[in-house]
Amino acid sequence: MGGARVLLLVGGFLVNVGTFAVYPYLAVVLRERLGVGMAQVGVVLGAAMLVQFASAPVMAAVAERVGLKRALVGATALYAVGAVAYLGGPVVLGLFLSCAAGALYSPAYRGYLAHSASVDERARLVSAGNAAGNLGIAVGPVVGAVSLDDPGRLFAMTSVLYAVLLVGHAFLRPERENAVVEPFRRVLHGLAVTPFAVTVVTHYVYMQFYQYLAVFAVGRLPITGYGVVMMGYSLGLAVVQPLVADRVGRARYVVALGFGFSFVALGMVAFAGGTVGSIAVGAAAMSVGTAVLFLKNDLEALARSTRSATVTFGQQRLAAGLGAFLSGVVGGAVYGVFESVVWLPGFWLVIAAQCVVLPPLALLGRASRRP
Repeated sequence: MGGARVLLLVGGFLVNVGTFAVYPYLAVVLRERLGVGMAQVGVVLGAAMLVQFASAPVMAAVAERVGLKRALVGATALYAVGAVAYLGGPVVLGLFLSCAAGALYSPAYRGYLAHSASVDERARLVSAGNAAGNLGIAVGPVVGAVSLDDPGRLFAMTSVLYAVLLVGHAFLRPERENAVVEPFRRVLHGLAVTPFAVTVVTHYVYMQFYQYLAVFAVGRLPITGYGVVMMGYSLGLAVVQPLVADRVGRARYVVALGFGFSFVALGMVAFAGGTVGSIAVGAAAMSVGTAVLFLKNDLEALARSTRSATVTFGQQRLAAGLGAFLSGVVGGAVYGVFESVVWLPGFWLVIAAQCVVLPPLALLGRASRRP
């Protein structure tokens, strides 16, 4: 693996340290600062995620036009501005700026890594990029938990981090220019429909875990304990995915989905227990399930799409955003219902049931054809 890829993997790790030092606690911060209920918090989070992910296909096309290196530099600049906005007080503005940065950074990051990869290298390279990001996701919540009592200090730290990353990304080697650049109106052409639909379902279920477990955990385990659990989840994801990359790459899509969603459902049932042990078990099960689902969905989309890797990753980000938006809007309302009847474990059992029902419905939709 070349030096440019190693440098970018380090960047992907640190970008997620900064992002996930803040994101897992946004439901708590928004609830306190805005003085609203979980349904309203869910709408804000869902809308922000939709902005981030829905704009990803267009941002991927932008990255192809301006160059992946320039796109990465521009995205880290946006991250820095968002961190300063968090520091200045308007949390919602900082959230939307950070989401815009993520919409540009993610497809450019994956596209840069995959730019020179052969078909045989693809599974390992995609999993390496995901592993670097997941390590950042693991460390971020612990950094956030330690600094949550002083949000100003946390946002100052992330501002400095993104400023350093802005300089670091400027040293990346420019990639070879793409000879064919298609019009923006074609950003959704060549869509791999079945992986797109399954990715929507995957992230709808997954984001219930990431958006609402922090609120559920309040009073059940210390905030630092929650940070350790989330770190364990992401470390598990980072370790498991590279280990199973080749097997996942060879597995039939339906088999991989059955395996992955079974573990996600098991994790949701474990969360319903509401104890430190059951929440830790649930996070471990989620590590295994999402490791398989995230990788297989992307590999299947790359195999079925007629577009470049950068554009395909942008399309997959759109699918993830639709799932996140549904998680925010639907999940927040459902969480509020169970909160009103004082039976929050029921929320996780409902999500577990959806892990059984929704994937087959997504697979029953119009399957995309392989090129």
